[in-house]
Amino acid sequence: MSRIKIAIADDYAIFRDGLKVGLNQDETMEVVLEAGNGAELLDGLAQNEVDVILMDLRMPGMDGMEATKQIRKKYEHIRIIAVTLHDEDSFVVHLMEIGAHAYLLKDANPVDIREAIYAVHLHGYYFNELMNKALLKKLIHKGNFKPTFTNKVALSERELEVLQLICDEKTAIEIGSAIFLSPRSVEGIKQRLIDKIGVRNTAGLVLFAVKNGLI
Repeated sequence: MSRIKIAIADDYAIFRDGLKVGLNQDETMEVVLEAGNGAELLDGLAQNEVDVILMDLRMPGMDGMEATKQIRKKYEHIRIIAVTLHDEDSFVVHLMEIGAHAYLLKDANPVDIREAIYAVHLHGYYFNELMNKALLKKLIHKGNFKPTFTNKVALSERELEVLQLICDEKTAIEIGSAIFLSPRSVEGIKQRLIDKIGVRNTAGLVLFAVKNGLI
């Protein structure tokens, strides 16, 4: 397997250095480009082959949002992961709408960062709890959600998908692999289902699904 070629765009050199050291310890990854803003990144992309970009949003000159728009027009094969301090839903949704493939906070666990890189490189997208919540809110505000009928519990399509896989006796790892989520995100959705439906455990979820004809 050839190495995943990575670019890091962030105006803080110390942050870039930390990421670079951590990622280069993985034999399947190689940081081939660093940039302090969007303009430097675009210049570098013209001279380097890149698979995945770790993109800060707030940078001097051309910021990460404008750089994302331009990269999506010129380099359709490159996957973009936003790595930022901003956890507001509006930022998450906007970045996904303009072409980002994942959204991480700067305090993300190094394992999660590597997992996101693998996911976007292999499957196109990486969904975590932050993204799921933001996108779900957007769907609900538009009225685009799928309700159940008998007990008035409204479940999103993603929640229904996870529920059906739980009923198939899939583990969190197996569910995550099937729908391109991390096991942690799957566990988050599972807990949200338990809270929303009002049951105590997995058995309660399965019973709910059977009673409501979801499986």
